[in-house]
Amino acid sequence: MREPAFWHRPSSWTSHLLRPLAALYGAVAARRMQRAGIDAGIPVICVGNYHVGGAGKTPTVLALAKLLRELDERPVVLSRGYGGRLAGPVKVDRSSHTAADVGDEPLMMAATLPVVVSRDRAAGLALARAQNASVILMDDGFQNPSVLKDASLIVIDGTRGVGNGRVIPAGPLRAPLSPQLERTDALIVVDEGSGAKKIAADVASRGKPILSAHLRPDEASLSALRGQRVLAFAGIGDPARFFDTLRASGVDVVRNRTFPDHHAFTKDEIEQLVADGRSDALTLVTTEKDLARLRGPAGMPAWAQTIVPFAVTLQFEDAAALRRLVTDQLFKARDRRLPT
Repeated sequence: MREPAFWHRPSSWTSHLLRPLAALYGAVAARRMQRAGIDAGIPVICVGNYHVGGAGKTPTVLALAKLLRELDERPVVLSRGYGGRLAGPVKVDRSSHTAADVGDEPLMMAATLPVVVSRDRAAGLALARAQNASVILMDDGFQNPSVLKDASLIVIDGTRGVGNGRVIPAGPLRAPLSPQLERTDALIVVDEGSGAKKIAADVASRGKPILSAHLRPDEASLSALRGQRVLAFAGIGDPARFFDTLRASGVDVVRNRTFPDHHAFTKDEIEQLVADGRSDALTLVTTEKDLARLRGPAGMPAWAQTIVPFAVTLQFEDAAALRRLVTDQLFKARDRRLPT
């Protein structure tokens, strides 16, 4: 889906008219968040958002997984598998699964670490633990109460913030902000901007850490695009940020195309993009997440092999602070489970 434009306009009459529905939705969501979840028996770190749409959860999960491995932990990702047809629980296997089976983000992450997909997150705990996990990284699911979370790290875009600050359908929030703030253990602000300043101040006033991070392009991706004029396309939560990142990295974006988030590209669509690019001598470039939706069990199909993936990693301004946060949360999680 594409986010309605009025979600980012506080004075929108459409948003105002939807406030009664938003109040009902928000009341149900807030009450649901109060339920007690199942204890996984090992630490569970949730990476979530206050709102629908993208803000950088997947790069955050990958950055945390890298840190956890440096700490001699064995992280396993637990995901709902949004956009996939398999209800699970199932371990993602890139040699047999496609994005249509398990979702684009799980398929992408499975290239570097174990990923379990389960629509019922509580049902996925046993399979995640069976992968020799010492820590479970929940990709999304902050508002889902089925699993007890030892720490909830919330990712927010520094520019977009939470839009108009209203609950679905009047705005992008998945639940009223107050109960979400109460359950936030740390806020990760991605990239610059003033959109997240008020939220960050509120979280900080509760004694919770604020971490700043930036999406940095992979050098191999930049090397493949140097001197090229490109046609960029994306079907993610915030395509504009992807195009801006390309331009800020020195990539000559001549044209761009946007698609709905998690869009299932067809062969005809890609062939048309390839033809459009060829007509103006443009190189096609897209995100790793978009490319995952084109990948089959045998790899990338021939009709998509000319597309260049633009890989990014999340880099924290204060890596030591992130390390302290994670080690502290792991200690507290394990201490809580010690027999008394």
